[in-house]
Amino acid sequence: MTDREAKTRAVKILAKSIYRDLEAQGFDEKQIVALATELISEVTTKIARTNDKQQLASQQVA
Repeated sequence: MTDREAKTRAVKILAKSIYRDLEAQGFDEKQIVALATELISEVTTKIARTNDKQQLASQQVA
């Protein structure tokens, strides 16, 4: 198993574990989806910031 495959497997295990924990704490499906949406939003924002910085750096070099 490659490192990438191991990390992919670990992410799936972590997601199932988090889901089960949230259910056990009384969160419903809508709340869990809201959490997932917020996580995606955070990642998207970081990617956008990184892309903006890279574009700015490219423009300054040119």
